[in-house]
Amino acid sequence: MFAELREVEFISSFQDDLLEVEVLGEVGDEETQYPVHGLTIGSKDPSAPTLGLFAGVHGLEKVGTHVVLAYLKHLLTQMKWDQDLRTALSHCRICSIPLINPWGMDNFRRSNATGVDLMRNAPVEMDNTISRTFLVSGHRFSSVLPWYRGQEEGPMEKENQLVDEFVKKNIFQSKAALSIDFHSGFGMKDRLWYPYSKTKEPFPHHKQALTVARLLDETFAHHVYKVEQQSDSYTIMGDLWDYFYDESRKVLGEDSVYIPWTLEMGSWIWVKKNPMQLLNIDGLFNPVVSHRYDRTMRRHLLLIDFFFRMVRNNQVWIK
Repeated sequence: MFAELREVEFISSFQDDLLEVEVLGEVGDEETQYPVHGLTIGSKDPSAPTLGLFAGVHGLEKVGTHVVLAYLKHLLTQMKWDQDLRTALSHCRICSIPLINPWGMDNFRRSNATGVDLMRNAPVEMDNTISRTFLVSGHRFSSVLPWYRGQEEGPMEKENQLVDEFVKKNIFQSKAALSIDFHSGFGMKDRLWYPYSKTKEPFPHHKQALTVARLLDETFAHHVYKVEQQSDSYTIMGDLWDYFYDESRKVLGEDSVYIPWTLEMGSWIWVKKNPMQLLNIDGLFNPVVSHRYDRTMRRHLLLIDFFFRMVRNNQVWIK
């Protein structure tokens, strides 16, 4: 068992009446199957305000899984002595799949075992009015090439099916929900993206997303994030969170809001500061030098806590 999966199972072993852990299913290849864990912390009421934390869609991007696991461990440890936190969690909830693509992470692959890029596998097509980036926007040529979407016919990949069931069970019933999906590998700056990636047109809850962004600016004036609609940086087909947002609109009433966010950690800055990382496959997507790794863990825990406060105080942005 590789290190990240061991840490998922260690955190899953915590004993607390506010924690529920479920093995959602197993994924992998003919030789090895890996469990995918789903965790919920807090209220058992599915309509309670909810924060979702997801990572490990791309197996090479280990740092995202590390950030989510660090936060979950921090939260569960704090719950042992912080009665104010336990009271807050009795009225809201956190749900998480910290490692969506364990086969990819164990085998140093961006894709899953069938060569599919899970973030381009959802049944979402790009707006025809905007140009596509060859291969990068998603394609169906061959699984040998990166950014392969999978076959046009048939269901989503098993990993995405498990996420689909988990999100619809734990987020779609909430009156106010936000989620963050953690990635790395693009740009020199950490980007905090809200939908859409399929079009440059504003999505229906554009106003609410901008309110969250404004509150982040006002609360943490020196934060490092560039907040933008994902299509401002690049557009793709099959985006998983575009799909979940659109699906949520079919289920939730007008008074309920779910906004999925993506944190894209700018790994190029790590490579710029330490070019030797290029000699290590992990180095393209993850901080290798210890003090940069520690700084990354500290930095994003503050962001997650801000989003947790946003769902608890949703009246300030939901309208």
